[in-house]
Amino acid sequence: MKTRFKSGLLLVSFAALTQVNAGQYPQKKIEAYQQQGVSQIDAKRGKQLWYSKTDGRSCTSCHGDNLANKGKHVKTKKVIEPMAFSVNSERYRSDRKIEKWFLRNCKWTLGRECSIQEKADILSWLTNQ
Repeated sequence: MKTRFKSGLLLVSFAALTQVNAGQYPQKKIEAYQQQGVSQIDAKRGKQLWYSKTDGRSCTSCHGDNLANKGKHVKTKKVIEPMAFSVNSERYRSDRKIEKWFLRNCKWTLGRECSIQEKADILSWLTNQ
């Protein structure tokens, strides 16, 4: 019985720690952008960029208007997991993946790479969703 209680307590502690770390990670990424020269991070600007259209495309073309819901890629029809941090914090844990998807999606949506400022603004907005 004691072993079961300790195991349960350990599991609950790990889950709580994971949630705390998940909440800190996007902030660390944003701080890394600041160290690269970003001064004023503006989530409102991030939201505007997310909804802006370039040649008929916007981030919502694939991710949808409600970031808590799954999206679907316009061409491949592949399901895209929710972007809202409150629903899917896992997608914000890897620098490599964040940068990979910014590169790919900015090029497809905007026709160019996103600036560090734009990445910081968008990430700031997304982590508040």
